[in-house]
Amino acid sequence: MTVATNEDKLVAVSVMGQIVHPGFPGLPAEPYRLAADGTPFLLPTYGGIVYNVSVGDSAFGWQADCVHPGVSIAYPADLGNRGLNVYACVGNEAVVMTGRAQGTKGTVTGKSGRFSEHVIVHFPKAAREMMAVGDKIVVRSKGVGMAVTDHPAVKLKSLSPELFRALAPSSAGGSLKVPVVAVVPPHLVGAGAGLTSEGGSIHIQTTDREEVAKAGLDALRLGDLVALADTDSRYQHGYLRGATGIAVVGQTDGPRAGYGPGLTLLMTGTAGAITPDVRPGVNLRSLLNLAG
Repeated sequence: MTVATNEDKLVAVSVMGQIVHPGFPGLPAEPYRLAADGTPFLLPTYGGIVYNVSVGDSAFGWQADCVHPGVSIAYPADLGNRGLNVYACVGNEAVVMTGRAQGTKGTVTGKSGRFSEHVIVHFPKAAREMMAVGDKIVVRSKGVGMAVTDHPAVKLKSLSPELFRALAPSSAGGSLKVPVVAVVPPHLVGAGAGLTSEGGSIHIQTTDREEVAKAGLDALRLGDLVALADTDSRYQHGYLRGATGIAVVGQTDGPRAGYGPGLTLLMTGTAGAITPDVRPGVNLRSLLNLAG
């Protein structure tokens, strides 16, 4: 049975960003960051056009620090960028408006939070070769305000109607049963806790590789859907026994303490509201038929 939403009442509105240049916050003489063991490192991080990392690729193994696959966009003014980061929903269509790739269509696949506030967009690799920093990209945002009719305890965040339909959640004993590839235990929920859940990201911390493997998280791919156990994200991300979140892996692993694959929240609910249905292959690549 199809789970009903208020999709017919949602407003579709344009938000825009420009492809942003990678940056290194901090002193000009000190571009290095510190790994969990205190080792300085210098690796590609968020921003820009990433030519060879895409949704569907492994979230691990890259010489990178929480890199965004595909293209990162932001609006140059703070208030406008906040609007972009809140209104853009995973699964929304994005269109290149300027430059050599003008007219190319892509898909929003994630967001990043504190220090970057970017929206992450998938485009085919051939289109990325024609893009340039500064190209303008319009997102047809639709999803903010979406609710599940018979499950009022479930709150939806940054989730497009298209992705909700593709996930095809079901009702099970008063709970919303949602497919995921794995469940993140609360002690591995890291950076992003305490921050807003209306945009941005929350990270799986991966310093303890044995614990990551024990939880079955060491094979995660960019675009995988996961559940967050005992995590309440109705307003900000935080620990709450019995609460469950559903999120998508939007960024790669990184060596900093408290960090790892970055997640964009899609659903949240208190005890009993959401039941994760663990199965293989629940990934944006197939759910949204992402090209190239």
